[in-house]
Amino acid sequence: MNLYSKIALLACGVAIASSAVTVFAVDVLNGNDMPSSSSYTFTESGYDGGGIYKVSQNGVTPPTDFTHAAESTINGVVSIKSYATPRGYNAYGNGGGASPFNDPFLEFFFGSPNGGNRRQQPQQKQDKPEQQLGLGSGVIISPDGYIVTNNHVIDGAERLEITLNDNRTFNAKVIGSDASTDIALLKIEAEGLPVIPIGDSDALKVGEWVLAVGNPFGFTSTVTTGIVSAKARSIGSATQGRPMGIESYIQTDAAVNPGNSGGALVNINGELVGINTAIYSQTGNYAGYSFAVPTSIVKKIITDIKQYGTVQRAVLGVAYRELTPQLVKDMEITAVNDGILIDEVVERSAAMEAGLQKNDIIVGINGVGIHNSAQLQEQLNKYRPGDKIVVKYIRDNKEKSTNVTLRNNQGNVNITVANDYTALGCAFKTLSAEQLRQYQLTSGLQVVGLKDGKFKSAGIKDGFIILDINNMRVKSQDDVEKIYDAIMKSDEADKVMFITGIYPTGRKVYYAVDLAD
Repeated sequence: MNLYSKIALLACGVAIASSAVTVFAVDVLNGNDMPSSSSYTFTESGYDGGGIYKVSQNGVTPPTDFTHAAESTINGVVSIKSYATPRGYNAYGNGGGASPFNDPFLEFFFGSPNGGNRRQQPQQKQDKPEQQLGLGSGVIISPDGYIVTNNHVIDGAERLEITLNDNRTFNAKVIGSDASTDIALLKIEAEGLPVIPIGDSDALKVGEWVLAVGNPFGFTSTVTTGIVSAKARSIGSATQGRPMGIESYIQTDAAVNPGNSGGALVNINGELVGINTAIYSQTGNYAGYSFAVPTSIVKKIITDIKQYGTVQRAVLGVAYRELTPQLVKDMEITAVNDGILIDEVVERSAAMEAGLQKNDIIVGINGVGIHNSAQLQEQLNKYRPGDKIVVKYIRDNKEKSTNVTLRNNQGNVNITVANDYTALGCAFKTLSAEQLRQYQLTSGLQVVGLKDGKFKSAGIKDGFIILDINNMRVKSQDDVEKIYDAIMKSDEADKVMFITGIYPTGRKVYYAVDLAD
């Protein structure tokens, strides 16, 4: 047999083998000669001697078809367009039409609408009509119009336009938002909407198939697929140390691009397991990895917003760091190789009450293993002040556990209810042009109609002219409301307005207004 005959025979053999594999794959897809269950796995015995692998019914679903998950979810994902007038107040405390897309940090989330070009936009005239601020996605979570999305999708917007997959459009109302977890809850006036069922993100496994559903670059109803690359992922290092809130994300390699923010991450069964939030990128476009807030946190956040108007923060009350090989060696730790090393126990905290001490190593909460700070944060974000948890820890190389009643950042177990800024106990009046000339000011807001409330308790009197609050210039009542709302939603233990202003006599005065209950 010559060389050409051998090559031809080899090619024929490869073709036959390929055909056999193809036939087997088609049989699997069509369900021929397979168990009726939708779950299969290779048996321990593996090869059956007949040229194919055996399968059983007790494993993971093979990734052969994503059509069910796609078809059952695309109608539950909406497009969100945010609008604002150029003169409108934005999230950075200034006016003049500054676009948040010019912030390089936000390009980490959803890129620049100018294709990565961060050239400063010229200041617009004051009478220019509203302009589109951004584009994102959202997920319908109830038939009566509740939608969950990212906080950064709606931040700074004066109007939100929701477009359903059937092209119906609605204006949305913001029910509440939380910057720390980057989650916002919206509401549109509609009934009978398609809903994506919420799944269990805790049950996700690394390597499991997931789909990202959203509107990248404005292409509606776009589905991409990938696997779970990691869980409880911290991405602070990717943002040059800038805090990213929960720091416990589902990492996937499903393609996510500008416009996907706030969209759905679903499992193979079409269940919502995360809200797509961020991408790792130096250009603003997808570069291999994307990140989603797990539904274990999303469910708690939206429940808090609906019930209390604000998110309830449970605090353990410890300063800590992750255990490293060097620390294990230096501290002669033999019981574990990783965990959360307590550096300090805060006074009047839940940890102090429960008896936790410096150098204890937290390794579990309510039966869930804790190996890094992202996992610790994820578990604590599931609970509210007053909730009881069991903390497993290592002390002197011995495993122990203790019952902990979590507290809020004020050191008690009270539930925080969103307060109306009218608790300040006054009204506000913008200074006229004549008053501005008289007092030699460029802007100011005068306190009028003072009654019992936070301002009066702090010593403020009628006629006081506010110049700035917490180093932010105040020009209108809306500015006061936004600053008040930001303070009340912050994670800071001290909720205080530091106010600078003058009285009509010209006397400059400083006040500290305690907003805590």
